[in-house]
This record gives sequence, C-alpha cells and structure tokens, in this order.
Amino acid sequence: MATLTEARRVVVKIGSALLVDRVTGDLRRDWLTAIAQDIADLKAGGADVVLVSSGSIALGRGILNLPHTVLALEQSQAAAAVGQIQLARAWQEALAPHDLTTAQVLVTLEDSADRRRYLNSRATLETLLGFGVVPIVNENDTVATDEIRYGDNDRLAAQVAVTVGAELLVLLSDVDGLYTGNPNSDPDARRLEVVDNITPEIEAMAGDAGSGLSKGGMKTKVMAAKTATASGCAMIISHGADLHPLKRLSQGAPSTLFTPHIDPHAARKRWIAAMKPQGVLNVDAGAARALASGKSLLPAGLRGIEGDFGRGDPVTIRSVAGETLGQGLTRYTAEEARAIAGHHSRDIEGILGYPGRAVLVHRDDMAV
Repeated sequence: MATLTEARRVVVKIGSALLVDRVTGDLRRDWLTAIAQDIADLKAGGADVVLVSSGSIALGRGILNLPHTVLALEQSQAAAAVGQIQLARAWQEALAPHDLTTAQVLVTLEDSADRRRYLNSRATLETLLGFGVVPIVNENDTVATDEIRYGDNDRLAAQVAVTVGAELLVLLSDVDGLYTGNPNSDPDARRLEVVDNITPEIEAMAGDAGSGLSKGGMKTKVMAAKTATASGCAMIISHGADLHPLKRLSQGAPSTLFTPHIDPHAARKRWIAAMKPQGVLNVDAGAARALASGKSLLPAGLRGIEGDFGRGDPVTIRSVAGETLGQGLTRYTAEEARAIAGHHSRDIEGILGYPGRAVLVHRDDMAV
C-alpha cells in the first residue's frame, strides 16, 4: 500500500469549511496558496492528483447574502451557480504559478449509476491526467436534486477514487481522524491510527456533521472508506485547516488510515470479469497476441460480433477458434462494432459519420 509520497495517483477531498471562512464567507487564500504548493510537490514527485473540492455553495451564499441556515433547493442551486465560477477561478489562480493546468469536472450521481456516462467520465478524467492536468471535481449542484445527488463530497470523492483507480484517497477535514467517541465530549475518546476492517463497531463510532458549512460527518467518511477500500484504494482522514496540510500529513501529522485488501487495478478487473456479458467479440490471431501482451482491442482485429449490446456493456472476447480470451467493456454498440470491424481506427469517422474512440475495448476496461 502506497503512502502519500509513494502513491502514483491520489484523490484529495477538500471540504467547504477549509476553503471558505465561516464568518466572512471569503476564500481562505493563504490556505489555498499553501495547499497549491503541496499539490505541486506531489505532481513533481510523479503523482497524478485529482481534487474533489467543495465550496461553491458556501461561496455563492456569501455573494448572494443568503443566510447561514438550511437553504431551499432553488437557493442552493443558485448559490452553486454563482459560487462555482469563483471556486474554479480560485483553483486556477492558485495552481497556475506552479505551471499546473486545471480542469473543472461537474458530475451527478447519475454519472456513476449509468454505465455509459460512467465510462465517459472515466475516459475524460484519464485523458486529463494523461495531459498532466489537475481535475477539480465537484457535484453539479446547479442541477442535482435530492434524487440524483451524492449528498456529500466524501461519498463523491470515494467514487472518483474508484473511477480513476487511485491508490490513495485523502479526506481533509476539521478532525484529525476517527475516534472511539466524540473527543469534544468524551475525555476517554482515542484516535484510531489504522483501521484494517470496517466492522459494525467501527461504524458505530461515527458521528454526524459537525460544521455549519459542510454536509458530511464522520459517518459519511466511514461510508466513503468502505467504498474506497473495497476497490483497492487506501483512505486517510486528516486535519486540514492548518497551512500545508498535505505536507504535514507526509511528515507524520495525526490521521486515521483505512487499509485496502486488494490492488485497485485488480479490483477493477475482478469487477469486470464478474459482469454478465451482453455479447461476443471474435478477434483474429494478431489481436489475440496483442491482448495477451496487455494492449487494447482495436477495430482492425475484429472479425465477428454476436449479440446486441450497447456502449459500455460487458462483452466476451474470443479468438476465431472459439477460445475465450477475456471480458471487457465495449466503447461501441453492436451496430457500430459491425460497421467498423476490420477497419483501421483512422477510418472510423468516415464509416460512422462522426468521430469515435480509437479503441474498441481499452485495456483498462478489460479482464484477460
């Protein structure tokens, strides 16, 4: 399991209470400048970094002079619309001096529940990370309703970590870890340094939200840990209010570590292999050799299609001799696959009439 300085892909969740001054409603710019340096240091060490940043509603609330009480849905959506611009600009300005490019990615729960949208989100994030960009992810609060929202960014951060195959998820919070009781009221409460198994007793230790700006409490953080660790991603809860919170964490600041039990890539392969296939892709000998060496499946190697499947559906990959080679998530429908079978990727647009992805099944979406 990789530590913060060893992980090759890290997701960092930042709560509203860390970014926005609770009294003034303004950004904590000194804090933002400091964590931008921490992020730049991680990037310089070779890590991909994804930020899941709260703060849009908190910022918009201040600009619109809305009360610090529970807002009506339409007020929250309006505040998010105003604040999201400020939040994106703040991150862009903080990271630009380090020659880091940022990207805004707004999602809703439906983007992970729907397989096609999930794959599109994953492909976008992977492409951004390939360009060295630092994606800033937030829930699309301007359109999300209670039925289609994550509800808190702890849960969202865990889903993002799973989506990008992160090795480590860091939840920066107003507490420095999971305690056996409420440390504000229980003098005997002690912080757990490592949690290897999330038992009912561990879940019972979690409390509710403590900040007026944030929605997530320790309960949502433990739920996030269950999601992350089940997919092979370690998770850390650490205090984030002080300057340079990631640097402090790498130097041994108090925290709670939730350990995974499987490699994130192996977990994803296992998930794909367990899905019920919706069709079959028959491939030639050259494609079979390419798959065995860890490469993606290109349309040129496709020799036949069985079944009627949609984009993002699981399909079995077989050789023309009938040998099962693996299973993967297709980036084309059965109809599209039949049209481009045997053709080079450069010909896809001419055949389909619109640009498509170069590969039929990407190696990251395949269990061979």
